[in-house]
Amino acid sequence: MGQTLTEQILSNKAGTAVQPGDLIVIEPDVAMGHDSLSPGIIKILQERLLATQVHNPEQVVLVMDHVAPAATVGVADNQNKVRRFAQEQGLRLFEIGRGICHQVLVEEGIAQPGSVIIGSDSHSTSYGAVGAFGTGMGSTDIALAWATGKTWLRVPETICIQATGRFQPGVDAKDLALKLCRILGIGGATYRAVEYHGLEWLPLNGRQTISSMAIELGAKVGIFPPNGEVADRYEVPDWLYVDPTANYDQRITLDLTTLQPQIAVPHSVDAVVDLGDVAGTPVDVVFLGTCTNGRYEDMHTAASILRGRRLADGVRLIVSPASRVELQRAIADDTLNILLESGATLTTPGCGPCMGRHQGTLGREDVCLSTGNRNFRGRMGHPTSQIYLSSPAVAAATAVTGTITDPREIEFT
Repeated sequence: MGQTLTEQILSNKAGTAVQPGDLIVIEPDVAMGHDSLSPGIIKILQERLLATQVHNPEQVVLVMDHVAPAATVGVADNQNKVRRFAQEQGLRLFEIGRGICHQVLVEEGIAQPGSVIIGSDSHSTSYGAVGAFGTGMGSTDIALAWATGKTWLRVPETICIQATGRFQPGVDAKDLALKLCRILGIGGATYRAVEYHGLEWLPLNGRQTISSMAIELGAKVGIFPPNGEVADRYEVPDWLYVDPTANYDQRITLDLTTLQPQIAVPHSVDAVVDLGDVAGTPVDVVFLGTCTNGRYEDMHTAASILRGRRLADGVRLIVSPASRVELQRAIADDTLNILLESGATLTTPGCGPCMGRHQGTLGREDVCLSTGNRNFRGRMGHPTSQIYLSSPAVAAATAVTGTITDPREIEFT
């Protein structure tokens, strides 16, 4: 019997053929920690596991991205603890301003097709964009991996998403990700792999958007075949390929030509409707950023709508680039200047206000349209605030009008 991409990767790591339901112990290629949770992981490692050294320094990657730069004395002290630990252990550390962990690991070539990456962030499913098995784990599991170099996994069943056609103008990968949330629900893929097909033409940035949001379905991993742009940019192992005889637990087919702009309404990622159902809803804040939609292409899309225009009265547009590299790309071709001239506020590359820690925390009863991945109550600030999720094009159109707006109603320049 053939194998899914996830089964192929885990078989390669386990050294034997695996099937869904198997429990395996493997050595992940990377065990990533970020600034918010790494202090706790270090504590578990040293106080509960009694380990003075990480097992394999080459396996561990640390990124300062969640509250970068530090917003309080306590955060600053914890970040310094991580810095000291990295220096003592000889670990790779990406400092504040380098960018969001998931973007950085892709840019640095740390995430590779066929690799296994575990991270202390739930959106570690993002690495599936390059054909890697990426998944988030709790602090204790990450600490154990640091101490032993190993982790355990249950081999997941796989859902096959088969896309046909291509996006129409004003529709993009974020709309597909939200549509899948609408179809499967927030737990519809719990501890299953989601494998995306029919998207060979989709650029890497779009794949990152979709893989990032696999966790919003409850998925263990969201993975693309390493074809198209990914095959051109990375070395793909011969043993990793789409097997036509693979067995899938579920199949879903979507016609992209009929897909409309999608909006997740407060307070659940799977409370998704067509944009027309909420068009005209007033907003106070528009947020463009996160590991889901903070890349150059997202900023460029917004700039194409905002060129020569100003933000609507009373609307704040916060832009948080996913990385320094993406910011530099936006600077190079005037994309960033267009955003700033419209009235946007730029933050340090990183997670920004996504989880309400700094750089744009929402206040009482603020309404935000975000290109992020979560809209839970209180996610970005005060519990009475409201978060709608959308694509960058919808975000830019909304920033211009002050109400949730279909980008197809705004002329692109």
